[in-house]
Amino acid sequence: MTTQGPADFAGQHLTVAGLGVSGISAARALAGLGAHVTVVDGGDGDKQRAAARELTAEGITVRLGDGDTLPEGTELVVTSPGWKPDSPLFAAAAAAGVDVVGDVEIAWRLRGPGAAAWLGITGTNGKTTTVRMLASILAAEGLRTLAVGNIGTPIIDVVLGQGKDGEPPYDVLAVELSSYQLHWAPSVRAHSAAVLNLAPDHLDWHGSMEAYAADKGRIYEGNTVACVYNAADKATEDLVREADVEEGCRAIGFTLGTPGPSQLGVVDGILVDRAFVENRQKQAQELAEVSDIAPGSGTPAPHNIANALAAAALARAFGVRPAAVRDGLRAFHPDAHRIQIVAERDGVTYIDDSKATNTHAAEASLAAYEHIVWIAGGLAKGATFDELVQKSAARLRGAVLIGADRALIREALARHAPDVPVVDLDRTDTGAMSEAVREAARLAEPGDTVLLAPACASMDMFVNYNKRGEAFAEAVGELTARDH
Repeated sequence: MTTQGPADFAGQHLTVAGLGVSGISAARALAGLGAHVTVVDGGDGDKQRAAARELTAEGITVRLGDGDTLPEGTELVVTSPGWKPDSPLFAAAAAAGVDVVGDVEIAWRLRGPGAAAWLGITGTNGKTTTVRMLASILAAEGLRTLAVGNIGTPIIDVVLGQGKDGEPPYDVLAVELSSYQLHWAPSVRAHSAAVLNLAPDHLDWHGSMEAYAADKGRIYEGNTVACVYNAADKATEDLVREADVEEGCRAIGFTLGTPGPSQLGVVDGILVDRAFVENRQKQAQELAEVSDIAPGSGTPAPHNIANALAAAALARAFGVRPAAVRDGLRAFHPDAHRIQIVAERDGVTYIDDSKATNTHAAEASLAAYEHIVWIAGGLAKGATFDELVQKSAARLRGAVLIGADRALIREALARHAPDVPVVDLDRTDTGAMSEAVREAARLAEPGDTVLLAPACASMDMFVNYNKRGEAFAEAVGELTARDH
Protein backbone atom coordinates (compact mmCIF):
# COMPACT_ATOMS: atom_id res chain seq x y z
CA MET A 1 0.00 0.00 0.00
CA THR A 2 1.72 3.20 -1.19
CA THR A 3 -1.14 5.47 -2.25
CA GLN A 4 -4.09 6.50 -0.13
CA GLY A 5 -6.48 9.38 0.00
CA PRO A 6 -7.79 10.94 3.19
CA ALA A 7 -10.97 8.89 2.94
CA ASP A 8 -9.02 5.63 2.96
CA PHE A 9 -8.05 6.14 6.61
CA ALA A 10 -11.65 6.46 7.82
CA GLY A 11 -12.53 3.58 10.12
CA GLN A 12 -9.01 2.12 10.23
CA HIS A 13 -7.51 1.13 13.56
CA LEU A 14 -4.13 2.85 13.77
CA THR A 15 -1.48 2.88 16.47
CA VAL A 16 0.80 5.90 16.82
CA ALA A 17 4.09 5.26 18.62
CA GLY A 18 5.30 8.20 20.67
CA LEU A 19 3.87 11.35 22.23
CA GLY A 20 6.41 13.74 20.71
CA VAL A 21 5.63 16.59 18.31
CA SER A 22 5.35 14.36 15.25
CA GLY A 23 3.38 11.69 17.12
CA ILE A 24 0.82 14.16 18.42
CA SER A 25 0.53 15.73 14.96
CA ALA A 26 0.01 12.32 13.32
CA ALA A 27 -2.55 11.24 15.91
CA ARG A 28 -4.64 14.38 15.49
CA ALA A 29 -4.42 14.33 11.71
CA LEU A 30 -5.41 10.67 11.42
CA ALA A 31 -8.23 11.00 13.94
CA GLY A 32 -9.44 13.97 11.93
CA LEU A 33 -9.66 11.67 8.91
CA GLY A 34 -11.97 9.33 10.81
CA ALA A 35 -9.42 6.73 11.92
CA HIS A 36 -9.60 5.02 15.33
CA VAL A 37 -6.28 6.11 16.85
CA THR A 38 -4.44 4.73 19.85
CA VAL A 39 -1.22 6.44 20.96
CA VAL A 40 1.29 4.41 22.97
CA ASP A 41 4.26 5.76 24.89
CA GLY A 42 6.58 4.12 27.39
CA GLY A 43 6.75 7.28 29.49
CA ASP A 44 4.28 8.28 32.16
CA GLY A 45 5.56 11.63 33.37
CA ASP A 46 3.87 15.00 33.74
CA LYS A 47 4.56 15.98 30.13
CA GLN A 48 3.09 12.76 28.74
CA ARG A 49 0.05 12.96 31.00
CA ALA A 50 -0.68 16.54 29.95
CA ALA A 51 -0.52 15.57 26.27
CA ALA A 52 -2.64 12.49 26.95
CA ARG A 53 -5.37 14.58 28.57
CA GLU A 54 -5.57 16.83 25.51
CA LEU A 55 -5.71 13.94 23.06
CA THR A 56 -8.23 11.97 25.12
CA ALA A 57 -10.52 15.00 25.09
CA GLU A 58 -10.36 14.82 21.30
CA GLY A 59 -11.47 11.18 21.23
CA ILE A 60 -8.01 9.65 20.85
CA THR A 61 -7.07 6.69 23.05
CA VAL A 62 -3.73 7.10 24.86
CA ARG A 63 -1.86 4.32 26.64
CA LEU A 64 1.05 5.47 28.83
CA GLY A 65 3.75 3.39 30.49
CA ASP A 66 3.60 0.62 27.90
CA GLY A 67 5.17 1.24 24.53
CA ASP A 68 5.92 -2.42 23.83
CA THR A 69 2.51 -4.07 23.39
CA LEU A 70 0.64 -3.83 20.09
CA PRO A 71 -2.99 -2.77 20.67
CA GLU A 72 -5.46 -5.41 19.51
CA GLY A 73 -6.87 -4.83 16.05
CA THR A 74 -4.09 -2.52 14.87
CA GLU A 75 -3.99 -2.29 11.06
CA LEU A 76 -1.02 0.11 10.73
CA VAL A 77 1.62 1.50 13.10
CA VAL A 78 2.74 5.09 12.62
CA THR A 79 5.99 5.70 14.48
CA SER A 80 7.76 8.79 15.68
CA PRO A 81 11.24 9.08 14.11
CA GLY A 82 13.27 8.29 17.22
CA TRP A 83 11.83 4.84 17.93
CA LYS A 84 14.46 2.22 17.11
CA PRO A 85 13.73 -0.43 14.48
CA ASP A 86 14.29 -3.19 17.04
CA SER A 87 11.65 -1.88 19.44
CA PRO A 88 9.41 -4.66 20.84
CA LEU A 89 6.33 -2.88 19.50
CA PHE A 90 7.62 -3.26 15.95
CA ALA A 91 8.55 -6.89 16.49
CA ALA A 92 4.98 -7.48 17.61
CA ALA A 93 3.71 -5.62 14.52
CA ALA A 94 5.89 -7.74 12.23
CA ALA A 95 4.62 -10.93 13.88
CA ALA A 96 1.05 -9.75 13.26
CA GLY A 97 1.75 -8.78 9.64
CA VAL A 98 1.22 -5.08 10.38
CA ASP A 99 3.26 -2.44 8.52
CA VAL A 100 5.24 0.24 10.39
CA VAL A 101 5.68 3.65 8.74
CA GLY A 102 6.53 7.18 9.82
CA ASP A 103 4.68 10.48 9.66
CA VAL A 104 6.58 11.46 6.50
CA GLU A 105 5.27 8.33 4.75
CA ILE A 106 1.72 9.16 5.83
CA ALA A 107 2.11 12.71 4.53
CA TRP A 108 3.33 11.37 1.18
CA ARG A 109 0.35 9.01 0.91
CA LEU A 110 -2.07 11.83 1.72
CA ARG A 111 -0.97 14.18 -1.07
CA GLY A 112 -3.86 15.04 -3.32
CA PRO A 113 -4.01 15.65 -7.09
CA GLY A 114 -1.68 18.45 -8.19
CA ALA A 115 0.20 18.30 -4.87
CA ALA A 116 3.37 20.34 -4.39
CA ALA A 117 6.60 18.75 -5.54
CA TRP A 118 9.11 17.74 -2.86
CA LEU A 119 12.76 18.78 -3.00
CA GLY A 120 14.47 16.56 -0.40
CA ILE A 121 17.61 17.23 1.64
CA THR A 122 19.46 14.91 3.98
CA GLY A 123 23.02 14.45 5.25
CA THR A 124 24.87 14.09 8.51
CA ASN A 125 25.28 17.86 8.87
CA GLY A 126 23.95 21.01 7.28
CA LYS A 127 20.39 19.82 6.57
CA THR A 128 18.51 22.61 8.30
CA THR A 129 20.71 25.40 6.93
CA THR A 130 20.45 24.03 3.40
CA VAL A 131 16.69 23.47 3.47
CA ARG A 132 16.18 27.02 4.72
CA MET A 133 18.51 28.39 2.04
CA LEU A 134 16.51 26.43 -0.54
CA ALA A 135 13.20 27.77 0.75
CA SER A 136 14.58 31.31 0.59
CA ILE A 137 15.70 30.82 -3.03
CA LEU A 138 12.35 29.32 -4.04
CA ALA A 139 10.52 32.22 -2.41
CA ALA A 140 12.75 34.69 -4.27
CA GLU A 141 11.54 33.05 -7.49
CA GLY A 142 7.99 33.91 -6.44
CA LEU A 143 7.02 30.34 -5.63
CA ARG A 144 4.77 29.52 -2.69
CA THR A 145 6.93 27.28 -0.56
CA LEU A 146 7.80 26.20 2.98
CA ALA A 147 10.66 24.44 4.74
CA VAL A 148 9.17 21.30 6.32
CA GLY A 149 9.95 17.79 7.54
CA ASN A 150 12.59 17.56 10.24
CA ILE A 151 12.20 21.32 10.72
CA GLY A 152 9.31 23.58 11.70
CA THR A 153 5.73 22.59 10.94
CA PRO A 154 5.02 18.82 10.92
CA ILE A 155 4.72 17.73 7.31
CA ILE A 156 1.35 16.00 7.79
CA ASP A 157 -0.13 19.31 8.94
CA VAL A 158 1.25 21.04 5.85
CA VAL A 159 -0.07 18.42 3.42
CA LEU A 160 -3.54 18.32 4.97
CA GLY A 161 -3.66 22.11 5.20
CA GLN A 162 -3.20 22.58 1.45
CA GLY A 163 -5.84 24.92 0.05
CA LYS A 164 -7.73 25.31 3.33
CA ASP A 165 -9.02 28.66 4.64
CA GLY A 166 -8.71 30.17 1.18
CA GLU A 167 -4.92 29.86 1.13
CA PRO A 168 -3.43 28.97 -2.27
CA PRO A 169 -1.64 25.60 -2.42
CA TYR A 170 2.12 25.35 -2.24
CA ASP A 171 4.07 25.07 -5.49
CA VAL A 172 6.98 23.16 -3.98
CA LEU A 173 8.16 22.06 -0.52
CA ALA A 174 11.75 22.12 0.74
CA VAL A 175 11.80 18.92 2.80
CA GLU A 176 14.47 18.14 5.41
CA LEU A 177 14.59 14.39 6.07
CA SER A 178 16.58 12.68 8.81
CA SER A 179 17.87 9.13 8.49
CA TYR A 180 15.18 8.10 10.98
CA GLN A 181 12.43 9.59 8.86
CA LEU A 182 13.79 8.06 5.66
CA HIS A 183 13.96 4.63 7.29
CA TRP A 184 10.20 4.73 7.86
CA ALA A 185 9.25 6.34 4.49
CA PRO A 186 9.57 3.65 1.79
CA SER A 187 7.22 5.28 -0.74
CA VAL A 188 8.56 8.85 -0.85
CA ARG A 189 9.63 9.89 -4.36
CA ALA A 190 11.09 13.39 -4.55
CA HIS A 191 11.29 15.59 -7.63
CA SER A 192 14.99 16.04 -6.81
CA ALA A 193 17.07 15.40 -3.69
CA ALA A 194 20.49 15.97 -2.15
CA VAL A 195 22.70 14.07 0.29
CA LEU A 196 25.04 16.73 1.63
CA ASN A 197 27.61 14.50 3.35
CA LEU A 198 27.99 11.22 5.20
CA ALA A 199 29.85 10.61 8.46
CA PRO A 200 29.26 8.19 11.34
CA ASP A 201 26.28 9.32 13.42
CA HIS A 202 23.32 7.67 15.14
CA LEU A 203 24.99 4.28 14.72
CA ASP A 204 23.41 3.13 17.97
CA TRP A 205 20.03 3.52 16.22
CA HIS A 206 20.92 2.16 12.78
CA GLY A 207 23.28 -0.58 13.95
CA SER A 208 26.04 0.06 11.40
CA MET A 209 27.45 2.71 9.08
CA GLU A 210 26.19 0.70 6.13
CA ALA A 211 22.62 0.73 7.43
CA TYR A 212 22.86 4.46 8.20
CA ALA A 213 24.11 5.22 4.67
CA ALA A 214 21.43 3.02 3.12
CA ASP A 215 18.69 4.93 4.93
CA LYS A 216 20.18 8.25 3.81
CA GLY A 217 20.31 6.93 0.24
CA ARG A 218 16.57 6.28 0.25
CA ILE A 219 16.08 9.97 -0.50
CA TYR A 220 17.27 9.38 -4.08
CA GLU A 221 14.79 6.58 -4.82
CA GLY A 222 12.46 7.52 -7.63
CA ASN A 223 13.89 11.01 -8.20
CA THR A 224 12.68 12.43 -11.49
CA VAL A 225 15.04 15.31 -12.33
CA ALA A 226 18.23 15.46 -10.24
CA CYS A 227 20.18 13.54 -7.60
CA VAL A 228 22.52 16.11 -6.04
CA TYR A 229 25.72 14.81 -4.42
CA ASN A 230 28.86 16.20 -2.78
CA ALA A 231 31.84 15.79 -5.12
CA ALA A 232 34.16 15.91 -2.09
CA ASP A 233 32.33 13.03 -0.39
CA LYS A 234 32.47 9.91 -2.56
CA ALA A 235 29.97 8.09 -0.36
CA THR A 236 27.23 10.48 -1.48
CA GLU A 237 28.01 9.82 -5.16
CA ASP A 238 27.98 6.07 -4.47
CA LEU A 239 24.44 6.42 -3.13
CA VAL A 240 23.40 8.08 -6.40
CA ARG A 241 24.89 5.21 -8.40
CA GLU A 242 22.95 2.70 -6.32
CA ALA A 243 19.60 4.52 -6.52
CA ASP A 244 16.70 3.42 -8.68
CA VAL A 245 15.61 6.69 -10.32
CA GLU A 246 13.25 7.71 -13.10
CA GLU A 247 14.61 7.65 -16.64
CA GLY A 248 16.30 10.95 -17.46
CA CYS A 249 17.15 11.82 -13.86
CA ARG A 250 20.67 13.27 -13.70
CA ALA A 251 23.52 13.12 -11.18
CA ILE A 252 24.51 16.68 -10.27
CA GLY A 253 27.62 17.33 -8.16
CA PHE A 254 28.63 20.36 -6.12
CA THR A 255 32.19 21.32 -5.29
CA LEU A 256 34.07 24.14 -3.58
CA GLY A 257 36.46 24.10 -6.54
CA THR A 258 36.02 24.73 -10.25
CA PRO A 259 33.04 22.70 -11.43
CA GLY A 260 33.15 20.17 -14.20
CA PRO A 261 30.22 19.47 -16.53
CA SER A 262 27.02 18.62 -14.59
CA GLN A 263 28.38 20.32 -11.45
CA LEU A 264 27.99 23.55 -9.53
CA GLY A 265 31.10 25.10 -7.99
CA VAL A 266 33.11 28.21 -7.22
CA VAL A 267 35.33 30.25 -9.55
CA ASP A 268 37.06 33.43 -8.30
CA GLY A 269 34.51 33.96 -5.54
CA ILE A 270 31.52 33.32 -7.83
CA LEU A 271 29.02 30.44 -7.50
CA VAL A 272 28.67 29.01 -11.00
CA ASP A 273 26.43 26.42 -12.64
CA ARG A 274 27.69 24.00 -15.30
CA ALA A 275 24.76 21.61 -14.87
CA PHE A 276 21.61 23.46 -15.89
CA VAL A 277 22.96 25.30 -18.93
CA GLU A 278 22.48 24.61 -22.62
CA ASN A 279 26.07 23.55 -23.30
CA ARG A 280 27.56 22.29 -20.05
CA GLN A 281 30.82 21.30 -21.79
CA LYS A 282 31.61 24.91 -22.70
CA GLN A 283 29.24 27.16 -20.76
CA ALA A 284 28.88 28.23 -17.13
CA GLN A 285 26.17 30.37 -15.58
CA GLU A 286 27.02 32.81 -12.79
CA LEU A 287 24.56 32.44 -9.91
CA ALA A 288 25.82 34.57 -7.03
CA GLU A 289 28.92 35.77 -5.26
CA VAL A 290 30.21 33.94 -2.21
CA SER A 291 29.66 37.21 -0.32
CA ASP A 292 25.93 36.93 -1.13
CA ILE A 293 25.61 33.98 1.27
CA ALA A 294 23.94 35.41 4.38
CA PRO A 295 25.56 38.86 4.05
CA GLY A 296 26.27 40.53 7.37
CA SER A 297 27.23 37.25 9.05
CA GLY A 298 30.94 37.49 8.20
CA THR A 299 32.84 35.45 5.64
CA PRO A 300 30.87 32.24 5.06
CA ALA A 301 32.51 29.05 6.31
CA PRO A 302 33.40 26.51 3.60
CA HIS A 303 30.65 24.13 4.64
CA ASN A 304 28.05 26.89 4.31
CA ILE A 305 29.29 27.64 0.79
CA ALA A 306 28.78 23.94 0.08
CA ASN A 307 25.28 24.13 1.59
CA ALA A 308 24.48 27.10 -0.66
CA LEU A 309 25.66 25.19 -3.74
CA ALA A 310 23.48 22.20 -2.83
CA ALA A 311 20.46 24.46 -2.32
CA ALA A 312 21.18 26.22 -5.61
CA ALA A 313 21.44 22.87 -7.43
CA LEU A 314 18.02 21.76 -6.19
CA ALA A 315 16.49 25.12 -7.04
CA ARG A 316 17.98 25.06 -10.55
CA ALA A 317 16.66 21.51 -10.99
CA PHE A 318 13.23 22.98 -10.33
CA GLY A 319 13.75 25.66 -12.98
CA VAL A 320 14.63 28.62 -10.76
CA ARG A 321 16.35 31.57 -12.48
CA PRO A 322 19.95 32.52 -11.56
CA ALA A 323 18.85 35.91 -10.18
CA ALA A 324 16.53 34.18 -7.69
CA VAL A 325 19.44 32.07 -6.42
CA ARG A 326 21.36 35.25 -5.68
CA ASP A 327 18.40 37.06 -4.13
CA GLY A 328 17.43 34.05 -2.03
CA LEU A 329 20.94 33.63 -0.63
CA ARG A 330 21.09 37.32 0.19
CA ALA A 331 17.77 37.11 2.03
CA PHE A 332 18.73 34.01 4.03
CA HIS A 333 19.62 34.44 7.71
CA PRO A 334 21.28 31.53 9.56
CA ASP A 335 19.62 30.04 12.60
CA ALA A 336 21.08 30.76 16.00
CA HIS A 337 23.95 28.57 17.25
CA ARG A 338 25.24 27.77 13.75
CA ILE A 339 28.56 29.58 13.18
CA GLN A 340 27.08 32.63 14.87
CA ILE A 341 29.32 35.58 15.75
CA VAL A 342 28.54 36.40 19.37
CA ALA A 343 31.04 39.21 20.01
CA GLU A 344 34.44 40.67 19.17
CA ARG A 345 36.48 41.67 22.18
CA ASP A 346 40.15 42.74 22.43
CA GLY A 347 40.77 41.50 18.91
CA VAL A 348 39.27 38.06 19.63
CA THR A 349 36.12 36.82 17.85
CA TYR A 350 33.70 34.60 19.80
CA ILE A 351 31.76 32.11 17.65
CA ASP A 352 28.81 29.96 18.76
CA ASP A 353 28.49 26.71 16.83
CA SER A 354 26.74 24.76 19.57
CA LYS A 355 24.87 22.93 16.79
CA ALA A 356 28.14 21.08 16.03
CA THR A 357 27.03 18.05 18.04
CA ASN A 358 29.24 15.48 16.28
CA THR A 359 32.81 15.27 15.02
CA HIS A 360 31.91 15.84 11.37
CA ALA A 361 30.15 19.12 12.14
CA ALA A 362 32.96 20.24 14.44
CA GLU A 363 35.55 19.46 11.76
CA ALA A 364 33.77 21.74 9.30
CA SER A 365 33.56 24.47 11.92
CA LEU A 366 37.22 24.21 12.93
CA ALA A 367 38.27 24.33 9.27
CA ALA A 368 36.72 27.79 8.91
CA TYR A 369 39.21 29.64 11.16
CA GLU A 370 42.98 30.01 11.23
CA HIS A 371 43.79 30.31 14.95
CA ILE A 372 41.34 28.81 17.41
CA VAL A 373 40.80 28.38 21.11
CA TRP A 374 38.40 25.46 21.05
CA ILE A 375 35.66 24.86 23.64
CA ALA A 376 34.57 21.24 23.30
CA GLY A 377 33.01 18.32 25.11
CA GLY A 378 29.72 16.85 26.24
CA LEU A 379 28.17 13.45 25.42
CA ALA A 380 30.28 11.69 22.80
CA LYS A 381 27.52 9.28 21.62
CA GLY A 382 30.17 6.64 20.94
CA ALA A 383 32.36 8.95 18.83
CA THR A 384 36.16 8.98 18.71
CA PHE A 385 38.18 12.16 18.26
CA ASP A 386 41.60 11.20 16.90
CA GLU A 387 40.87 12.05 13.27
CA LEU A 388 39.22 15.34 14.21
CA VAL A 389 42.18 16.44 16.32
CA GLN A 390 44.71 15.33 13.71
CA LYS A 391 43.02 17.43 11.03
CA SER A 392 42.61 20.48 13.27
CA ALA A 393 45.77 20.45 15.39
CA ALA A 394 47.64 23.08 13.37
CA ARG A 395 44.82 25.56 13.93
CA LEU A 396 44.52 25.16 17.70
CA ARG A 397 45.87 27.86 19.98
CA GLY A 398 44.36 26.09 22.97
CA ALA A 399 41.44 23.95 24.11
CA VAL A 400 38.99 24.15 27.00
CA LEU A 401 37.14 20.91 27.72
CA ILE A 402 33.79 20.51 29.45
CA GLY A 403 31.22 17.76 29.87
CA ALA A 404 30.93 14.11 30.75
CA ASP A 405 33.11 12.68 27.95
CA ARG A 406 35.78 15.38 27.80
CA ALA A 407 38.49 12.83 28.68
CA LEU A 408 38.12 11.30 25.21
CA ILE A 409 38.99 14.64 23.60
CA ARG A 410 41.77 15.30 26.11
CA GLU A 411 43.39 11.96 25.27
CA ALA A 412 43.12 12.62 21.52
CA LEU A 413 44.76 16.02 22.04
CA ALA A 414 47.56 14.43 24.05
CA ARG A 415 48.22 11.96 21.22
CA HIS A 416 48.00 14.29 18.25
CA ALA A 417 48.46 17.85 19.54
CA PRO A 418 50.65 17.52 22.63
CA ASP A 419 51.87 21.13 22.46
CA VAL A 420 48.37 22.63 22.56
CA PRO A 421 47.51 24.02 26.02
CA VAL A 422 44.47 22.23 27.45
CA VAL A 423 42.21 23.33 30.30
CA ASP A 424 40.15 20.40 31.61
CA LEU A 425 37.19 21.64 33.64
CA ASP A 426 36.14 18.90 36.02
CA ARG A 427 32.51 19.91 36.27
CA THR A 428 29.30 19.31 34.36
CA ASP A 429 27.03 21.94 35.89
CA THR A 430 25.60 24.61 33.61
CA GLY A 431 27.79 27.25 35.27
CA ALA A 432 30.85 25.55 33.81
CA MET A 433 30.35 27.50 30.59
CA SER A 434 31.21 30.79 32.28
CA GLU A 435 34.49 29.34 33.53
CA ALA A 436 35.16 27.81 30.12
CA VAL A 437 34.77 31.16 28.38
CA ARG A 438 37.02 32.90 30.91
CA GLU A 439 39.71 30.28 30.39
CA ALA A 440 39.37 30.50 26.62
CA ALA A 441 39.71 34.29 26.76
CA ARG A 442 42.89 33.86 28.82
CA LEU A 443 44.40 31.56 26.18
CA ALA A 444 43.35 33.66 23.19
CA GLU A 445 45.48 36.29 21.49
CA PRO A 446 44.39 39.14 19.19
CA GLY A 447 43.34 37.67 15.85
CA ASP A 448 42.21 34.38 17.39
CA THR A 449 38.73 32.86 17.38
CA VAL A 450 37.19 31.37 20.51
CA LEU A 451 35.01 28.67 19.02
CA LEU A 452 32.28 26.70 20.76
CA ALA A 453 32.10 23.63 18.51
CA PRO A 454 31.59 20.87 21.08
CA ALA A 455 31.66 17.79 18.76
CA CYS A 456 29.31 16.26 21.34
CA ALA A 457 25.68 16.28 22.37
CA SER A 458 24.64 18.64 25.15
CA MET A 459 22.31 16.66 27.39
CA ASP A 460 24.85 15.95 30.12
CA MET A 461 24.83 19.64 31.04
CA PHE A 462 22.04 21.38 29.10
CA VAL A 463 18.50 20.65 27.93
CA ASN A 464 19.64 20.98 24.30
CA TYR A 465 22.28 22.59 22.11
CA ASN A 466 20.27 25.84 22.01
CA LYS A 467 20.59 26.25 25.78
CA ARG A 468 24.31 25.45 25.54
CA GLY A 469 24.75 28.17 22.92
CA GLU A 470 22.77 30.64 25.00
CA ALA A 471 24.98 29.90 28.00
CA PHE A 472 28.04 30.58 25.85
CA ALA A 473 26.63 33.91 24.64
CA GLU A 474 25.77 34.91 28.20
CA ALA A 475 29.27 34.04 29.38
CA VAL A 476 30.82 36.11 26.61
CA GLY A 477 28.52 38.97 27.61
CA GLU A 478 29.76 38.67 31.20
CA LEU A 479 33.33 39.09 29.96
CA THR A 480 32.43 42.29 28.13
CA ALA A 481 30.43 43.63 31.08
CA ARG A 482 33.43 43.27 33.41
CA ASP A 483 35.42 45.55 31.12
CA HIS A 484 33.03 48.47 31.60
